[in-house]
Amino acid sequence: MTRHSKPLLLTAAAFLFCTAGISHAASFDCEAKELKPDEKAICDNRALNDADVKMVTTFDLLSGLLAMGSRGTMQDEQTAWLKKRQECSADVACIQAAYDTRLKQLGESYKNINRPL
Repeated sequence: MTRHSKPLLLTAAAFLFCTAGISHAASFDCEAKELKPDEKAICDNRALNDADVKMVTTFDLLSGLLAMGSRGTMQDEQTAWLKKRQECSADVACIQAAYDTRLKQLGESYKNINRPL
């Protein structure tokens, strides 16, 4: 773990702890009347819900660190990723793999941010 990734992970962990009892995933309301199959699977599965919280937290933190052009690219990538996750329907393994892939991509984006010395 690098010294730069530690604050990001600590922030994500704090967010997870604070939202532990909430009845929704980070990116949508689990109480909504018309959930898509992938959203229902995420709401019904704690590991997927946690992955959603981690992904959204990481995405939001990165959005604040990136320049405008890079933010737009990351948003486009997020939209494309969401379509792929929705293609999983209610397949838990597929959804988990989608989160694993996206979190890896976001982690790489974080590593590549230009930082002042």
